[in-house]
Amino acid sequence: MPTGHEMLRAAVPVLQAAGVPEPERDARLLLQHALAVPRHRLREALDLPLPDAAEAAYRAAIAARAARQPVSQIIGRRAFWKHEFRVTRDTLDPRPETETLVAAAIEEPFGTVLDLGTGTGAILISVLAERPGARGTGTDISVAALEVARENAERSGVCADFLRSDWFSAVVGRYDLILSNPPYIAQAEMADLSPEVRDWEPAGALTDGADGLSAYRAIVAGAPAHMTPGARLMVEIGPTQGAAVSALMQSAGLVQVTLRQDLDGRDRVVSGRKPR
Repeated sequence: MPTGHEMLRAAVPVLQAAGVPEPERDARLLLQHALAVPRHRLREALDLPLPDAAEAAYRAAIAARAARQPVSQIIGRRAFWKHEFRVTRDTLDPRPETETLVAAAIEEPFGTVLDLGTGTGAILISVLAERPGARGTGTDISVAALEVARENAERSGVCADFLRSDWFSAVVGRYDLILSNPPYIAQAEMADLSPEVRDWEPAGALTDGADGLSAYRAIVAGAPAHMTPGARLMVEIGPTQGAAVSALMQSAGLVQVTLRQDLDGRDRVVSGRKPR
């Protein structure tokens, strides 16, 4: 039986040859997952022979990563805000920059919140966990994604409703806060994405198949009818879309339209308020 050290030494060149960024880090993360040990116990496990099941799981994980499948999909989870969320090939991988939207949302007063295109439910669950007593609904056109979101809500101890809807098509009622991280990558930009994103994440969660602004047009057009007086609409954007999305909100009659940067200083969230 090979030891953990031996398996690591063999795995790193495989990932390097596949062009995987940070192959040493990923090889260690996947070994930790295969052994089902916490990070602080991995070092002592490296000197020991791998059990047969762990060796098989690690070889399969390295093969998947060499095919450029994201680590989060291989291990089935991703940390975001204050929780870990289950992720699958049916959901967009929650990213650190999306935490900018959560941070902006929890600064607002709200009792009800709607998350359009909820995916894993990470945004909605994170926001509701910060606001006990608030009620929330997450929508998605993907039934598989909604199943993941429901599981994540249950695991996180957050009560939320989930609804299959194409943006506002099945939404009823009005909300104090509407959030969305919609598909905003232009079709022409898809070829430039990393294989981890382009080949493994759901295309419908990444791109509108057009100019990257189609979802914003639909959301901004439909939002006012589902907003209480004084409610906020907040959307994540690509770094070059601030002016275009701000103009859409202003044309829809929203006021106090603002732009917020992420921790890297890039435009990331546009928000607008419905007049009282």
